[in-house]
Amino acid sequence: MSKSYWIWYPGDFELYHAMKQNFSRVERGFGWPAFWKSEGFRNRVAFRRTYELKQETSFTVFSNAIGHVLVTRENGEKKYPFGKKITVAPGKVRISIHAGCVEAFPCAYVQGEVIHSDKTWKAEDYSQPLVPVGVCKYFTKPGQNPTVWEYTEKECKPVKISEINGGVLAEFETELTAAVYVNDKRQKSSGVEVFCGESMDEALDLEHCYYSWQPDPVTNRCPCCAVRFAFIPNCKAEAVEITAFYQYVDFPKRASFKCSDKKLNKIWEVAEHTFRLCSGIFFLDGVKRDKWIWSGDAYQSFFVNQYLLADPDIDQRTLLALRGNDPMTRHINTIMDYSLFWILGVLYHYEAYGDLEFVRQVYPKMCSLMEFCEEQLDENGFLVGRENDWIYIDWADMDKTGALCAEQMLFAACWQTMAQVSAALGEENPEYMEKYEKLIGQIRKFYWDQEKGAFIDSFESGKRNVTRHANIFAILFHIATQEEQEKILANVIKNDAIPAITTPYFNFFELDMLCQTGELELVFNKIRDYWGGMLDRGAVTFWEEFDPEAPVETQYDMYGDRFGKSLCHAWAASPIYFLAKYFMGLKFTGVGGKEYVVEPH
Repeated sequence: MSKSYWIWYPGDFELYHAMKQNFSRVERGFGWPAFWKSEGFRNRVAFRRTYELKQETSFTVFSNAIGHVLVTRENGEKKYPFGKKITVAPGKVRISIHAGCVEAFPCAYVQGEVIHSDKTWKAEDYSQPLVPVGVCKYFTKPGQNPTVWEYTEKECKPVKISEINGGVLAEFETELTAAVYVNDKRQKSSGVEVFCGESMDEALDLEHCYYSWQPDPVTNRCPCCAVRFAFIPNCKAEAVEITAFYQYVDFPKRASFKCSDKKLNKIWEVAEHTFRLCSGIFFLDGVKRDKWIWSGDAYQSFFVNQYLLADPDIDQRTLLALRGNDPMTRHINTIMDYSLFWILGVLYHYEAYGDLEFVRQVYPKMCSLMEFCEEQLDENGFLVGRENDWIYIDWADMDKTGALCAEQMLFAACWQTMAQVSAALGEENPEYMEKYEKLIGQIRKFYWDQEKGAFIDSFESGKRNVTRHANIFAILFHIATQEEQEKILANVIKNDAIPAITTPYFNFFELDMLCQTGELELVFNKIRDYWGGMLDRGAVTFWEEFDPEAPVETQYDMYGDRFGKSLCHAWAASPIYFLAKYFMGLKFTGVGGKEYVVEPH
């Protein structure tokens, strides 16, 4: 039997599952769906394929939808219901599957020796031309339902059970995404309530703990959530049995790291576990908060993915989920810089895997996104925010008055990316580089401060404020000249008077820039001190933000919220990328990893 896949209109699988993912956030008993536009899937599609049959053959179509199979020949056509075996005679035949579904995206599975569903089928939504269908390597069996993702599950026992504060505290070896199971052995019991925390402090704080559940009375399981500690109040240890069922996507182990520095080995190990927890159907920001698909987090995840999982499919799913459908009405995640990172992410994905077919699929959306950005240029040609646009860049104190320099750096990099992608597709679009060069000239004219020897945040306020962010981008995206680069390194990067980066998110960009400029000893010490500092604080996964100067008693606070900080955040796994690319020295020099050099340091 030939291998069949479930098929759907391309992008609908990702949009449907992204909506479910972005609506899954729960905090202290209330739901918190993501606050940006949720793209809908198509509910009426057709799948088509023409065959030249040499002999009689049979096939069966399965679907989650209502509809029919239309078999068309020169002498007429005939309709068949789903689930019925269909036999066709030799000759030319066109198979059309018409499917509609209100609850989820329509999909189909064609089982047969000759006629079967695979990537060669085309889809249409009755408003656009035929396009190649969407498929997923995890859905290849007729009994599956592509609207339900099947996670791998592993039973995990607590490594420690304690009686504390009048209740029972279960500690697991590390943080998990798990459904906590509780067997209440008491004959007369009014039930149990389970408080799950990323830290012991959180699990024991019944007022501020993010997750508290009453197990399902049939399965005795709580909903799957982030958990390292589970606390049951008003209970004795002998009265309950506690287990965690760890749920995850089983990505094969493709990379490992070991060196003579034990702390560095531990940093890799914890970074890998952090990244795997945040890698599911999509790359997520964190597993407790927010559990959403953010473009900035995803962009950095693409870099780590290439050196750890080497899985192109999760890149694709994440990019499709983030971009949604045209027309664009708001920036991705409502954040202007996150739209720009999406453009840059497509290029990195192509360079990593040579996936030109995917690039061709999303290139029209790259073009429409850049056109959307061009609608919000000021009189100087700078990208500025619309009302309700979020100008993020980083959690840092910077002058964001008017057009922000760091945003222009990213916008310029996007024009260069458009030139590279269009060239890879065999198109000639010289206007992309023309726009790049023009914007670079404007950036230098308005933002370079010769006296400070650095790029300023913004010129409109007159403050001439200098932070690391725009200057890091200037070097990272090769915008600064050699002379400017040397001044930036001396006046900004190695200047302790300029506030340090405190988020792993922007540490990624700073360390990547330092590696590119040969400052490997500085990066080595930063990795050991910063990520090692989290380990010294007891981290088993790496955090959303870490300030070494913050008191231990408030180390989990963020956004003015006790335990608001995510203790397992994808953007904190970047040491994998640095250690693999710059210290092991594995650098890919050809598209798709076909050419590389190894330069260990």
